[in-house]
Amino acid sequence: MEDYERLFDRVRGAMLGGAIGDALGWPIEFLSLEQIRGRYGAAGVTGYLPMSNPDAPQQITDDTQMTLFTAEGLLRCPDGADPAPVLRRAYLRWRDTQQQNKPAADVDGWLGGHQFLYATRAPGNACLTGLRRQAEEFVPPLEFGEPGPVNPNSKGCGTVMRSAPFGLAGFGADRAFYAAMRCAQLTHGHPTGYLAAGAFAVIMDAVIAGVDLPIAVRDTIVRLAPMPSSAETVTALSAALAIAHLGSPTPERLEQIGAGWCAEDCLAIAVYCALHTYHTGDIRSGLLLAVNHSGDSDSTGAVAGNLIGAIHGLSALPMHWVEVIEGRDELFRVADDLVLNFHYKDRTTLADRYPLDTGLVG
Repeated sequence: MEDYERLFDRVRGAMLGGAIGDALGWPIEFLSLEQIRGRYGAAGVTGYLPMSNPDAPQQITDDTQMTLFTAEGLLRCPDGADPAPVLRRAYLRWRDTQQQNKPAADVDGWLGGHQFLYATRAPGNACLTGLRRQAEEFVPPLEFGEPGPVNPNSKGCGTVMRSAPFGLAGFGADRAFYAAMRCAQLTHGHPTGYLAAGAFAVIMDAVIAGVDLPIAVRDTIVRLAPMPSSAETVTALSAALAIAHLGSPTPERLEQIGAGWCAEDCLAIAVYCALHTYHTGDIRSGLLLAVNHSGDSDSTGAVAGNLIGAIHGLSALPMHWVEVIEGRDELFRVADDLVLNFHYKDRTTLADRYPLDTGLVG
């Protein structure tokens, strides 16, 4: 596979893989492992669960919705501009989808014109409350390592589950890290919440560039370790590496890392599942491992899917899962637009979809 084909394949894989994991986990998000096994058998969920309408696509949630709006915000951010105010407006456009039944006649931008994004499926409380405050006025991030000004005690996984595009844009580790952290602070102020988002962006940036996953994770731990307030994220990532060496992965071993409700646990679970696919090539079992546990199954599925797809590419994902995912065509389009805009610096076909956001800060 040529280098340009591999790049498109990996970025597509990240966007579609995240949506698949999200859709696999969404119906069992609030069930314990015991309940999952009681309903679906000892193996738990082994594929998409049947929809009430068999002709409908498999549903995605706010995890994939917000990932799409993250990508849109980056695509609308002028070169050299601070991404935080631009991403604030992108996330406020997502918030509009959760408060309206359909696109407005004067919807701002191509992405917001798609009806499937207006579904409300248990969006995260910190994302909503944080954006409620951001809607009143732009609350900029503070120094890293200190609690941010918005939801300073929140380290929910809403930071990590939307941050894959920061690592898909070819920014390089430093820029991806700090951009993801700045934009995570828009809604989550706990240092672990935004450091975990930055760590995810760095890992994604590395694997898109072809770095082996274990090296990418270890390098990220080295980057984080000297930083203030990084202990929880470093501990979680180190646990994922350690537990991966204990033997064949199981839900019980996965649950030693956590449940995924918090940002560092969600990231570490995703890494644990992706390490399984890295070593075995078994994409299907890695995606299913990410959702069959007592925790935030759609978010851990989404983040693991982002990472697994980035490592192995779209071509390795189960095509029968790709074909029926909600928003499939839009996910393809956004993935390709990220590559064209950031890796090939070609906006000739993108201006109509992504008008540059030159609004005043706030």
